Amino acid sequence: MTDFTLHTLDTASEEAKPLLEGSKKSFGMIPNLHAVMAEAPGLLEGYQTLHRLVLESSFNNDEKTVVWQSVNVEHGCHYCVPAHSGIARSMDVDEAIDNALRDEKPLDDAKLEALRTFTLNVVRNRGNVDDSAVQAFFDAGYEKRQLLEVVLVVSQKVMSNYVNHIAETPIDEPFKKFEWSPKGS
Repeated sequence: MTDFTLHTLDTASEEAKPLLEGSKKSFGMIPNLHAVMAEAPGLLEGYQTLHRLVLESSFNNDEKTVVWQSVNVEHGCHYCVPAHSGIARSMDVDEAIDNALRDEKPLDDAKLEALRTFTLNVVRNRGNVDDSAVQAFFDAGYEKRQLLEVVLVVSQKVMSNYVNHIAETPIDEPFKKFEWSPKGS
């Protein structure tokens, strides 16, 4: 196993320092994910850019959470599932939505369930979704923009989920109360 440094403003490269300062300003702390990513400033910058674009997407907070957590759970990300549970709470997302996603259970809201199903279809099939999956997504009330925004969110989550798997990123203290393990582990 490779040990990764949890970079701080003192240990980060000059290139990474302003990125970590931005993280601290946005989150009130430097999340451990960002601290690991600071080893490769381009990765951290790309991740932060994608995160900003996801926040600016046409998805509401419930929908963002559905896509984020569907990917996190599907990838079995020990770090992102609890982090996004905390983020969901801060975004006033109903705990029942987050809990269902964490437990891999269908959502009560048909439109959100269609989003969850489509997201999982994209991830599991590496973007090779069939026409019936796309049509079901559109029939639920989503449009081409949201279809492409699912790809945006999946891209963001691939970056974080894969880094967390490789680096075994420790969960940040504020999110430890939301610790999670994949089914069967």
